[in-house]
Amino acid sequence: MYGMTAVSGVDLMILRRKLAKALEQAAIEAQQRGLLAFTTLPVVTVEHPQNLEYGDYASSLPLKLARATKMDPMIIAEKIIGFMPSLPEVAKVVAAPPGFINFTLSPDWLTRQVEAILNAGDSYGNINLGDSKSVQIEFVSVNPTGPLHVGHGRGAVLGSTLANVLGAAGYAVEKEYYINDAGSQLDAFNRSLYTRYQQYLGIDAEMPSDGYLGNYMVDLAKEIVGNEGDRFLKLPEEVATQELGAIGISKIMDKIRQDLKLLGLEFDVWFSEQSLYQGGQYEKAMKLLRDTSCVAEKENATWFVSPVLGEDKDNVLMRSDGSPTYFASDIAYHFNKFLERQFDIVIDIWGADHQGHVSRMKAAVGVLGVSPERLKIIICQLVTLRRGQEIVKVSKRSGDIITLREVIDEVGPDACRFFFLSRSADSQMDFDLELAKKQSADNPVYYVQYAHARIASILRLAKERGIEYSQGDVSLLTTEPELTLIRQMTLLPEIIETVACSLEPHHLPYYAQNLATVFHSFYKQCRVVSKNQTLTLARLKLVEAAQIVLARTLHLMSVAAPESM
Repeated sequence: MYGMTAVSGVDLMILRRKLAKALEQAAIEAQQRGLLAFTTLPVVTVEHPQNLEYGDYASSLPLKLARATKMDPMIIAEKIIGFMPSLPEVAKVVAAPPGFINFTLSPDWLTRQVEAILNAGDSYGNINLGDSKSVQIEFVSVNPTGPLHVGHGRGAVLGSTLANVLGAAGYAVEKEYYINDAGSQLDAFNRSLYTRYQQYLGIDAEMPSDGYLGNYMVDLAKEIVGNEGDRFLKLPEEVATQELGAIGISKIMDKIRQDLKLLGLEFDVWFSEQSLYQGGQYEKAMKLLRDTSCVAEKENATWFVSPVLGEDKDNVLMRSDGSPTYFASDIAYHFNKFLERQFDIVIDIWGADHQGHVSRMKAAVGVLGVSPERLKIIICQLVTLRRGQEIVKVSKRSGDIITLREVIDEVGPDACRFFFLSRSADSQMDFDLELAKKQSADNPVYYVQYAHARIASILRLAKERGIEYSQGDVSLLTTEPELTLIRQMTLLPEIIETVACSLEPHHLPYYAQNLATVFHSFYKQCRVVSKNQTLTLARLKLVEAAQIVLARTLHLMSVAAPESM
């Protein structure tokens, strides 16, 4: 479990929030003075205008108040501006048609942020949004019956990036992998492996109808024969099946761990489904449910009667043979998360095939006495692999499913992470393998990493020439390319807040690309190391600050920030 502390002076209170608070107070004061007549003040929001000619921030509050006050929005804007306090961050506040309030940041304040970023270093951007609340993020959690595929990789990158960002936002975060090592799928896996084991040893055995047919099962059987020989043929079939299955599950879990490590991901906790039955959580959760009116016995099974909670159909908890369903196990698992381990917030990241499970899981959590709002469920949509215009459907290596390991081996972990994050989780994505390997500006991860390498090259040049710039005067940074770069750099705390609140980490790669674009533009327009010694020192400070922000953004995505390329 880990967390990060906020950095005073760089948090900016999240500048956007500070401006919204000032607007709210100004509107209330105008009302109290009898200049604006409204009963309820709408939610005050401040956003970035699409055109920077209108300023750095803008609010549509006057437009929202027009109906209630029966006044021209421009007049409302002027009245609110009249009560705006003087803010050190803001150079001017103006009313703009048809009824916006626009803010332009102070150049002096902007240049001072260079020093603030340098002082904060690797902790720049941290905010205290979470106030150390505990958050558990459970993701990947693939059944240990086969290798990870690209869809699992998308969930892995999404979950680990959210963990990084929530840590930076002041939450205490724990990353967990739920091992589904109980239930019918394990039985099918065990029988499938026993069949492949027999076949590899020359015995004519038929695969079960619900068997796992992937070529990886053949490879697994071959590996076990190499290590164990034919000794399982001498055991009773039931014993051999169980022992082979245990070996197979262990080997697959080892491969899953290795693949995730290649992707730069390690979990804090590996939680076994079997432990829910061994530790009594399953029985406790079922008893709690039975004590409510939400459990019924019918059709020789035990049902979760969910229509009383707004669900549209009942769901089976225990089958007629007494075995628990996946849903029942999941209820016990969340009983453990909320009532035993007492996480404040639980985030589950599931694949697209789990969409129908969301509402019933939230309903069940409510029955356990936990506010469903504390359970956040993110559904990760499918990934389509392409090579340019061609859709890639099967592995070249095995003629079977394309594994995550194959994609990592082909394009590298950085491209995997960046591309998986580039679209929101609720949208299907195309992953272009050829684009991910390009060493050109067309490839977004290469473009961003090249910006960092370029910065590192500039700073190496300064070091080689013995230029000491710690005393550089950042107030000399007055040109538009310089100020535009600083503006972009100061957005990182805001991006962290946005991702932490929305649980949408795709904002990070977009921000990284924007920051890289602005830096490349600055580099083309402003010579950093020049004959003007004082300006050189100031610009070197700016470049180092840009390196900190760009590296921090990449590291939040667990993407490398290379010194050279």
